[in-house]
Amino acid sequence: MKGIMQIILISLFAILLRWCVTYHSYSGQGKPPMFGDYEAQRHWQEITLNLPIDKWYTNTTDNDLQYWGLDYPPLSAYHSLLLGYIANNINSSYVKLHESRGISSEDHKYFMRLTVLCADILVYIPSIIYFMFSSQTSKANEKEISNLFGFNRKHISLLIMLIYPGLILIDHGHFQYNCVSLGLFISTVAAMLQNSYIIGSFLFVVALNYKQMELYHALPIFFYILGKYSPLKKASWLFNLKMLLCISVTVVSTFAIVWLPFFKNLEIFTNVVSRLFPFGRGLFEDKVANVWCTINVFYKIRNAFTNIQLAKICLIATMFEVLPSCINLYLNPQKEKFITSLINCALAFFLFSFQVHEKSILLVAIPVLLYFKTDPFSCFWFLIISHFSMLPLFLKDDLFTPYCATLTFYVCFIFWMCPDVFNNIKLPGNGNSTHDVRVTANQRQTKIKVKSNKKKSFFAKIKRYISCYYKKASNVILSYNLNLWIVVLFYSSILGIIILSIVSRFLKPPNRYPDLFVLLVSVYSCGHFIIFYIYFNYKQFCTPGNIL
Repeated sequence: MKGIMQIILISLFAILLRWCVTYHSYSGQGKPPMFGDYEAQRHWQEITLNLPIDKWYTNTTDNDLQYWGLDYPPLSAYHSLLLGYIANNINSSYVKLHESRGISSEDHKYFMRLTVLCADILVYIPSIIYFMFSSQTSKANEKEISNLFGFNRKHISLLIMLIYPGLILIDHGHFQYNCVSLGLFISTVAAMLQNSYIIGSFLFVVALNYKQMELYHALPIFFYILGKYSPLKKASWLFNLKMLLCISVTVVSTFAIVWLPFFKNLEIFTNVVSRLFPFGRGLFEDKVANVWCTINVFYKIRNAFTNIQLAKICLIATMFEVLPSCINLYLNPQKEKFITSLINCALAFFLFSFQVHEKSILLVAIPVLLYFKTDPFSCFWFLIISHFSMLPLFLKDDLFTPYCATLTFYVCFIFWMCPDVFNNIKLPGNGNSTHDVRVTANQRQTKIKVKSNKKKSFFAKIKRYISCYYKKASNVILSYNLNLWIVVLFYSSILGIIILSIVSRFLKPPNRYPDLFVLLVSVYSCGHFIIFYIYFNYKQFCTPGNIL
């Protein structure tokens, strides 16, 4: 009963934090003629409510696709239709065809904000709780952290995941419904870690049909299932084949049910697909913290190649970066490798794929949150950078104050509730912490003691003891120096974030380079993401077994 009350208190606090953010500006507030993502979501409610389903993705006089045309999969459209019915019953002016464009009344703002909050409460928060309390953790590890609130490690991890500022500001500040697809993705991972692959496959197809950007996670899920039930395993090939068949039927039937209204004719189907993958928009729109935007600073890649050529380059580069992680996962489908592969593939898509948005970093940040309890320091650092990388978007939406407040609160909270975060730095070589290095040295010493009990000279025993303590001291000093350098780099990185945040907000860029500060934020973040990409790939390939 006490544990349930703590979960309720944590959830209420997370909801309160989200509600506080809703009192700030949103995307496109008071900025005609397009009015930003807030108006896009409202307009989709208007279109889906007032037009027949076969006209939702088709350009007509009543559905001008140049004005926030639907470009998300059918489940997003069905969600918009449901919200449109509710809005129409509350106040028909919210979704009146053509006449409701740019509506910005206070009561409508409360309605829209409440729809996101309800989606968060119904999907994202339960998914996080499901993941946290379905994962296996030893009782000793649960009691490792104790504090005046009586929270154990799982409760603290739950709160860390629920108050990640990046998602809160994008959904409840900027205004979107990422919490739905990301919540379904988290439930997918939780189900698969419990070996419920059919349920997990169903949940992922639902997530993918809500937002096509879930393709970032598709390959690791595919290869993890294929590795678990490979028909090439002679011992259980028949059972594996049956499981793969059941999973395939689940995936295909779920897709068919969701897309059924759009199978009337080929034109309607192709209209939907062309809206979901708009290659005509170009390599990137705004400045994004990925490789192509960084290269474009020094070499105008968008001017040197056509859109088709750039799409092919991005496809080859992305596949080249994700395949090693996927093949490793297929050959050794273990739980921790599954999580790190989700991180690595999502980060590769963000860094190298075509038409990336700033908000797409959330697709990397969520798997990093799921990995937090395994590698707190590295994940903590990444989450800070991911939030910072969206600073240009927050500045555009006049969300600088909540950006600073939520990030500062998040950092202070983790330092307060996880004071040992720097003690959990993973060392290269064997992935062990400083404590583990000392344990290894002690184990070596014990082995040497056993060997030295044999009949040997007194001087040989002394020599062995000296050698043992020398190795032990060297390991401890090496680990200490390495930890020290990593901590210095961490604080230097944070200092760079502080400087660039202040400069971007309060200084005017030179007239010759109006996007200077935006580019600095993008390049600075991209440099970090490349290093994290290398690090998490190293973690995947050097992970010996399951510890989740």
